[in-house]
Amino acid sequence: MPNTSNPQSNDQHNQETIDFGYTQIPKQEKEKRVAEVFHSVADKYDVMNDLMSFGIHRLWKKTTIEYSSVRRGQKVLDLAGGTGDLTAKFSQLVGDDGLVVLADINESMLKVGREKLRDKGLFKNIEYVQANAEALPFADNSFNCITISFGLRNVTNKDKALKSMWRVLKPGGRLLILEFSKPDYKLLNKAYDLYSFSMLPLMGKIVANDADSYRYLAESIRMHPDQLKLKKMMEEAGFRDVQYHNMTGGIVALHIGFKF
Repeated sequence: MPNTSNPQSNDQHNQETIDFGYTQIPKQEKEKRVAEVFHSVADKYDVMNDLMSFGIHRLWKKTTIEYSSVRRGQKVLDLAGGTGDLTAKFSQLVGDDGLVVLADINESMLKVGREKLRDKGLFKNIEYVQANAEALPFADNSFNCITISFGLRNVTNKDKALKSMWRVLKPGGRLLILEFSKPDYKLLNKAYDLYSFSMLPLMGKIVANDADSYRYLAESIRMHPDQLKLKKMMEEAGFRDVQYHNMTGGIVALHIGFKF
């Protein structure tokens, strides 16, 4: 049988690059590099979240819960759910008749989340799945609600991930994306940059003994699509009535889209 492969096409695929913070790396390496970051920071993740955001991340997540409209008996996917802050609240909202799936691509983060939730006595209606957002291992039309909190910017192929989320969401369900975004005001943007690139790596070095990972996290925020670009990406993936709500001057935005 003749060889129909295209060596030039294969070479081109292997040469594709993607951002890892401000650095361009081979596309196939990003998943591994991101995994190394979160393996490194998993144990100190919650402490650093409180320090970096001055505790405000709890208000951002509370707002996400309120916009989710999750009810008793529903099925929720907390994607890139990390240490389980949203899962804990969803577990209480859906009750014994419902189910929350905490999914994360990173084994270390999933382990920390499982231990934290079980310490709180939350386990009856929670499942844990190690999963890649680009190829979710769930049936079509499985979930009433999907959330992804501060995780989308680390995904290699965001368009593919959004389509995967649309596929597993039930008709009438909603996707909520909580993510860092672009501040509304120039002065705020300058102050935010100064804080991100000086204080975050310093705190990472002192608390987690890892300045490089927090430098990457700051850079990844700047490389993430802004509010309007992400809205358009969601619409192109099939979501309808897409809207976003800026919080803390646009430092964080909550995007909401529906599957009809």
